[in-house]
Amino acid sequence: MNKQEILSDYKNQEDKLLLAKVLDKIEFCKTRNKIENTDFLNLAEQDLVDKFLKRIKIKNYYFFGGAGEAERKVLILYPEKLTEEMARKNHSKIMGIIKIALPIELDEAYDHRRYLGAIMKLGIEREKIGDISVKRRGAEIVVKNEVQDFLIQNLKELTRFSSATIELDSIENLQQIEASKIELTEIIASLRLDNIVSSLARTSRNKAVEHLEQERVLLNFKTETKASKQIKVGDIITIRGKGRFEFKEISGNTRKGRFVIKVDKYI
Repeated sequence: MNKQEILSDYKNQEDKLLLAKVLDKIEFCKTRNKIENTDFLNLAEQDLVDKFLKRIKIKNYYFFGGAGEAERKVLILYPEKLTEEMARKNHSKIMGIIKIALPIELDEAYDHRRYLGAIMKLGIEREKIGDISVKRRGAEIVVKNEVQDFLIQNLKELTRFSSATIELDSIENLQQIEASKIELTEIIASLRLDNIVSSLARTSRNKAVEHLEQERVLLNFKTETKASKQIKVGDIITIRGKGRFEFKEISGNTRKGRFVIKVDKYI
């Protein structure tokens, strides 16, 4: 079966493009008999790729982002001659950490958005950047090896980092990743999944249902297509292209009986 036939069931063009790249990596892994990896994938992409690989019966793979709790991870494929344990010894050949240490006068001055914005300003593709762990005075940024030198050289040229210390470190030394979040208040008619997707994605109910039908929504890291699925406190909702959200609490009701809820958005 050729590539087009394997991908014929996937209607979304972004999904097809991603999976076509994965198929190329699988072929390279087999023909070159060496470890292959993708760029960083978000949670929805990881779920899509994982299901695809299970469907075509590929076993020698795993996802890695520097730490077990990482959100953004690369797909790592390894040949039959290797075990996963052997493959895991090669992470430093794939990615590293850029550590930014700010002076004391910039204590807690920058958030996740400021660090990511600086990288994007340099023209780096988002897919080359993994998780960004923001510290009190600085950050640890997981990056693919091919952009490390460029970032080290050019981040120092930005005004916001002119007084910072910027250095490269091994991925093995990555500290625990701390998620950055902002709290949102949403008003929804019911606790159905399509209602909260509509609210979080700032779109219509019909469009929210389309997102669900197109498998663009994950509930607790698993694809969910049922619009009437009831959400509960603690649920994690991921909407492709819109972000990841955690349903924190029901804080009240409006006069019309709508739910007022608190949601954390991961940034």
